[in-house]
Amino acid sequence: MRKFRTIRVLIVDDSALMRKYITEILAEDPEIEVVGCARDGQEAVRLAGELEPDVITMDINMPRMDGLTALQYIMNTRPVPVIVLSSLAKKGELVTYEALELGAVDCIEKPGGTVSVGIAKIGQEIRMKVKAAASANTRAAARTLKRIEQPPKSHKVPLSNLARSSKKLVVIGVSTGGPKTLVEILPALPPDLPAAVLVVQHMPGSFTRGFADRLDNLCQMRVMEAVDGQAIEAGQILVAPGDYHLKVERRLGTETLRVRLSSEPSDALYRPSVAIAMESALRAAGGQKLVAVLLTGMGDDGAQAMVNIKQAGGITIAEAEETAVVWGMPREAILRGGAGIVAPSYRIAGEITRAVQG
Repeated sequence: MRKFRTIRVLIVDDSALMRKYITEILAEDPEIEVVGCARDGQEAVRLAGELEPDVITMDINMPRMDGLTALQYIMNTRPVPVIVLSSLAKKGELVTYEALELGAVDCIEKPGGTVSVGIAKIGQEIRMKVKAAASANTRAAARTLKRIEQPPKSHKVPLSNLARSSKKLVVIGVSTGGPKTLVEILPALPPDLPAAVLVVQHMPGSFTRGFADRLDNLCQMRVMEAVDGQAIEAGQILVAPGDYHLKVERRLGTETLRVRLSSEPSDALYRPSVAIAMESALRAAGGQKLVAVLLTGMGDDGAQAMVNIKQAGGITIAEAEETAVVWGMPREAILRGGAGIVAPSYRIAGEITRAVQG
């Protein structure tokens, strides 16, 4: 008799060898059960309905029906947490972002191409993300983003028109399900927001520059990947580069805040780490100037930092369960008493704006 309910997984990949490898990787965990395999998008859509899996791993480049099309069908009929597992996850960054915006909860790059004989190297990552996806809020993942009419980039407020020193510093931490949530929140921030915004998204280094560029095309504020030594100024959204911790430092004898990128501590569970960014911002700017936001994500990265910032007089905002794709990080902040405001994602831009202007 089973003592626990296994996580039922459907594997979708046009390569028989890859289906075999992925099955073997997942079989190493007794809490995961592979209930079926599909060779293309059409078969994936059919089996998703018949088998009712808890999680689907989805390749992108497949015959008859590609993974993106299958993803749309699945999310529009019977939403299931989908993890994109494809060689295109890195090579085709646009495809990755499209998959996340269509409802995929996470993306994993196959090392070594379409038929990846070295996929066992990322076996632990695959198992971990399958487990995280199993607890995902599929209604939140499948929700349609409201399209916001944005002014052209030339209409963005020149930085020279804004006070160089921010009234507030906003630090946003986010993980699984984050790209879609950020696309809902950041474009709604006004172009003249008198604050700098730092975004710490758990994301590989190969993705963050393209993600920042994509956000820049959507947002009224300027968005860029953060650079070591860069001044933190009002009117900018800086995205932490993947594989580096983003730390905030105060220039000696001044009020100027700067970005410091570091690989240390090297043993941190995530890099970039939300906790490290928030704690460094608290030390450098002080609680009164901070607005800390914790969004969808697995685990507790940043939860204790939210408690510390709130106790120091900062404003803290946690995403509500109803919209969080994975209600892990914000839930922990709430349980520890670190969330001054709890709000669904569609209200968070307004809460940030009020916190900064107030």
